[in-house]
Amino acid sequence: MILSKISPFLGAHCETTATGTLLKHIGMNLSEPMLFGLGEGLSFIFWNMKTMDFPFIGGRIKPDQLTENICKNLNLKLEIQETASKTKAWSSVCDLIDRGTPVGLKLDSFYLEYFSKPFHFAGHYVALYGYDELNAYLVDTKQQGTKAQTSLKSLELARSEKGPMASKNLFYTIEAGKKTPELSKIVRVAAKNNAREYLHPPITNVSYKGIKKLASQLEKWFHSSSDPKRDFATTAMMMEKAGTGGAIFRNLYRDFLLEAYEITKDPIFQNAHKQFKEIASHWTEIASLFESLGKTGEDRRLPQIKSLLNRISDLEYEAMAGLLKLKVG
Repeated sequence: MILSKISPFLGAHCETTATGTLLKHIGMNLSEPMLFGLGEGLSFIFWNMKTMDFPFIGGRIKPDQLTENICKNLNLKLEIQETASKTKAWSSVCDLIDRGTPVGLKLDSFYLEYFSKPFHFAGHYVALYGYDELNAYLVDTKQQGTKAQTSLKSLELARSEKGPMASKNLFYTIEAGKKTPELSKIVRVAAKNNAREYLHPPITNVSYKGIKKLASQLEKWFHSSSDPKRDFATTAMMMEKAGTGGAIFRNLYRDFLLEAYEITKDPIFQNAHKQFKEIASHWTEIASLFESLGKTGEDRRLPQIKSLLNRISDLEYEAMAGLLKLKVG
């Protein structure tokens, strides 16, 4: 069964691409920056554990939460299910496809056969729009070709993999609500909520505090690493190219702020957009410097990166503090 009327969402980020495809199916077509903004998606995390090969740097809120926020703000019905049973996990999504409903899946991208350079990441999202006796038919990001297919066995492995950010065969569907709120109202609510969360991180390796923590740990990371070239080259790729929309999600948030300004004409959005233009350019520079570290393995750029990270932390705090002043209601 393959849904012939599916209209794939063209996106750079996996969760907005998967969720955007489900939203298009129910007649709701929003840009990727708008989805990211309505998902209250902007954050930062510097995560380092002894069990990890090298620290993880991320620029968004935790997996699953983005789609939950999108549906909350758009007054949509989100149904999320998990099961430890591989058989039930597959039969459940087959039933939905057979009824004409595309399904969002969370999985480990390592097992997807269309990935040219597979790596373990259990917080990856795709939209399932069909299956046959051998393959599953998916919508993934533009980088992965948008429409893709993988064997049923590989999909089973991807959905049931354990590890950081993994879920138990998680799948979700979205239905239209009774009334869709006006964008002019919910962009304010979403931006203010995001700012409030960003400015009050629960731990010091998150948000603007996490950026400063990365700055303070940078030299230790570099000199203690068993393979600094690998660490920093991979991190640069994940910041700029691996589904973030560029500049570790700051490009998406910058463009959301511009859309919000065009809708509301609120000068707070206009000012925040200008601030995030500068912030995004700095993150692109950071990614470039990380890439240089990955190529040369030389530590002479570390002071420059550290200074730039501290500057970005201050700029992001200032920009989000400005968004906290938005009037809602």
